[in-house]
Amino acid sequence: MVTPEVGSLDCLSLRGLLRERGAPCLLLDCRSFFAYSAAHVSGSVHVRVSGLVRRRAKGAVGLDHILPSEELRARLLAGAYRAVVLLDERGGQPDRARRGDSTLVLAAHALAREARAARLSVLQGGFEAFAAACPELCTKPAAPLTLTLPLSAHGPGSASPTRSPCGTPLCDQGGPVEILPFLYLGSAYHASRKDMLDALGITALINVSANCPDHFEDHYQYKRIPVEDSHKADISSWFNEAIDFIDSVKNAGGRVFVHCQAGISRSATICLAYLMRTNRVKLDEAFEFVKQRRSIISPNFSFMGQLLQFESQVLAPHCSAEVGSPALAALDRGASTTTVFNFPVSIPVHPAASALSYLQSPITTSPSC
Repeated sequence: MVTPEVGSLDCLSLRGLLRERGAPCLLLDCRSFFAYSAAHVSGSVHVRVSGLVRRRAKGAVGLDHILPSEELRARLLAGAYRAVVLLDERGGQPDRARRGDSTLVLAAHALAREARAARLSVLQGGFEAFAAACPELCTKPAAPLTLTLPLSAHGPGSASPTRSPCGTPLCDQGGPVEILPFLYLGSAYHASRKDMLDALGITALINVSANCPDHFEDHYQYKRIPVEDSHKADISSWFNEAIDFIDSVKNAGGRVFVHCQAGISRSATICLAYLMRTNRVKLDEAFEFVKQRRSIISPNFSFMGQLLQFESQVLAPHCSAEVGSPALAALDRGASTTTVFNFPVSIPVHPAASALSYLQSPITTSPSC
């Protein structure tokens, strides 16, 4: 692979470019989803290239994988950006990168090949150095918003006024946790606390159960996903519908609270699917991201298998934006499906899915989650 001609840019020069009017700079952050979510340069665009794409592309990915946004690609190819700057965590030139298939290296080659007019640079010292030199131009790392209110609420803010903090299940302690600024996760008890929901600005709820009541239908928008926490349940057929619902609430400026009975298995699975599709991240990344916010999540073994099937669709090259949709399923009938893992599932998510002869789950499941 020919090394592209890439310049080097120091932190102060980048600050000057970002502050200069009439000279837009396209800043591409090639760090992990975790790192970018924690903090990034304001206005930067996250670049995510999945391992599956890397393996199939053999080191030469297209610009559409680097910049999925058609509008952004069109602006770049039309010469709308004075400079394109790549950054990773600590900075490194493509010709000195330890891994030839790193996101920064792949992005540099794709840009040099398909956007030849762009002035391409790599940020010296990466995000770490820039955040230290120009903290005012970076988002500030913040702990996810959580809410703790008394567990015994005797006013109109609770649908279960007799609740006592003594012996309260772990899943009901604290309050709903913020997964993203518009997406929250918790239990059925949290969904019964109008005071909690109002304090967080919740405008809609996804009830991932067949039996948990919708307490405040006159106050919030509800979406029900009637799935049991069972190894025979097909939760993946609801992924796209749930994702579209969350996006519709987000686009309207609202916030969604996703719950099941305990906020451990079913509702966590929906949140994981949302992160995977909208951020194009692997299941293990999404799982760790959510677990850092709600440590007790534990989707049942079958749900984890369905999420891995979903991952293979989300991260596949040239995949449809509507992975898992009936239309795509119709096109895929009779065709073999390549998956990243042979993970045992209890239901036939795809014809190519096969169960292993043993079940050794690292996930501890809980009944009625």
